[in-house]
Amino acid sequence: MRFDLVDLQLFVAVVEARSITGGAARAHLALASASARIRGLEQALGVTLLRRGRRGVAPTAAGESLFGHARVVLQDVEVMRGDLAAHARGLKASVHLLANTASLSEHLPKTLAEFLAAHPDFNVEVEERESAEIVAAIAAGAAEVGIAVDTAVPDTLERFAFCDDRLVLVLPPHDPLAQRRGIRLAEVLQRDFVGLSGPNALHAHVAAQAARLGARLRFRARLRDFAGLCQLVEAGVGVAVMPETAVRANARTMRIRAVRLLDEWASRKLVICARSLKALPRPAQQLVAHLRRSAPP
Repeated sequence: MRFDLVDLQLFVAVVEARSITGGAARAHLALASASARIRGLEQALGVTLLRRGRRGVAPTAAGESLFGHARVVLQDVEVMRGDLAAHARGLKASVHLLANTASLSEHLPKTLAEFLAAHPDFNVEVEERESAEIVAAIAAGAAEVGIAVDTAVPDTLERFAFCDDRLVLVLPPHDPLAQRRGIRLAEVLQRDFVGLSGPNALHAHVAAQAARLGARLRFRARLRDFAGLCQLVEAGVGVAVMPETAVRANARTMRIRAVRLLDEWASRKLVICARSLKALPRPAQQLVAHLRRSAPP
């Protein structure tokens, strides 16, 4: 089976033009040369690719299959050319990473800093999304790599363990519930809450669980980071739902208590996901390898 990119470009042009003559013109080939190349393709593959008629040509089932594959190959070649041209102009390779709130705020900053320091020619574009949105974007090819909750990742995507992400309820130490070993969200729905500001995946996740219980969380204040939330909790402004790792980091300097949420949705595992690790561009493969090496034990 021997054919080249010119053959594929010609075949795509012929199918799109519905004419060998029109396809030859688009591919800048003489008609005789184009006809010979199409026959050569059919002989090499052992199938008829085009139905020839008085009004032009139409692809057979095999032709439709080749047409789809050929377009993918040609698109990949264009991406490759663009990447190489960017390197020739001194530009950096870029990786698009989607992450949920917990991984973005607690787990990723340090490991991304290490990766970028070790790879000065790479850029990483990080975007916060909810897990369901992350897997949908990865499946659609809108991003290369994601970090999402394990249960949201379908079997059609590859996944690799990253870290545990248990959510807890944060309270001031004098709160009557602070001595509990576990609690359910339903028990505190009437409380005042504090949370992260702006659109964020953690807020959407917790709000969705409250909605399933027929309630809407009442927020007295919303700040940009977990340290600020812990200060509000310490002052008795409200309670908060946060990743256990974030509470642990702030509990060293603040008088707060973390009580485990017993709801099933609060005990989560974060995974790295991609459509196909082998199909990722080299920079994205290297980022995944680094994330896997840096994953907490």
